[in-house]
Amino acid sequence: MTALDRPLIVEGPPGVGKTSLAKALAFSTGRPLVRLQCHEGIDDARALYEWDYARQLLATQLARSEASPGSAASSVASLSLGALFDESFLLERPLLTAIRSAEPVVLLVDEVDRADEAFDALLLEVLDERQVTIPELGTIVAVSTPWVILTSNETREVADALKRRCLRLAVGYPTPERELEIVTAAVPDLSADLAQQVVEALARLRTLALHQPPGSAEAIEWARALLVLGADELDEHTVEQTLVTIVKHGRDEAVVRQALAPG
Repeated sequence: MTALDRPLIVEGPPGVGKTSLAKALAFSTGRPLVRLQCHEGIDDARALYEWDYARQLLATQLARSEASPGSAASSVASLSLGALFDESFLLERPLLTAIRSAEPVVLLVDEVDRADEAFDALLLEVLDERQVTIPELGTIVAVSTPWVILTSNETREVADALKRRCLRLAVGYPTPERELEIVTAAVPDLSADLAQQVVEALARLRTLALHQPPGSAEAIEWARALLVLGADELDEHTVEQTLVTIVKHGRDEAVVRQALAPG
C-alpha cells in the first residue's frame, strides 16, 4: 500500500480489527490519524467542508452596521462577493483536512459501506487525483500524500470505480491460535485456561447463524469482563453475567445462551 501509493480497502465482518489496522499504521509510523466515520446520508458538509454560515451572517451584519446609510448596500454587496467565501470562513472536514495537511497523515474512511452509493463518487476525486474542488475557491491539491485506508463490513457492494483505485485486503475471523494470542496480549492477567475457554466458546458461536457473530473485539471485551469478575471458568452463572459483552443483537441472545450452556 505505502510502496505502491495506493489506497487500501479492508473488507470483513465487524470486530475483526479493520479500524485497528489504520490506528496501528498511524501509531507505528508517527503519522497523525484523520478519521472519517461514514453513515447513511453523509455528504460534502460532513466529509469535505462547509462554510461557517453563522460567521458569514455576522460579517454581513457588521458591514451593514459600519457602513454609512448611503453606501450600506454597496458595502454589503462588496463584502459578499469579495470576502464571505475566503478561507477564513471555511470549516474543514476530515477529507479536506487530510488533503491540506502539511504533515502526511493516515486517512481512515471507516465503514464506507454504510454511506450511500453517491458518496463513493465523492471519494473518487480525493483518492484518484489527490485533490478537492471547492466552487468558491477552486481546486485544492494535496500538500502531502495521505495514506488512505477504507474499511467495509460488506453490508453493501462498494462501487467498482472506487474499488479499482484501491488495493483490497480481506480480513476474516482469526484462527483459534491467533485469537488466543490476541486475547492474551490484550488481557495479560487473564488465566491461560480461561482465555482458552473464551476462544473455544467464540469459535463455536461463529458456526451458528447469528445476526451478528462476535468478533475479536468482543473476545477482548469478554475477557476483560471475566477478569473484573474474578472468574475462574465459564460456568452458567459467569456466562449469564457477561452475556452483554458478546451479544449485540436481541435475536441472538437465546441462541448464544443455549450454545454456551454446560453439557
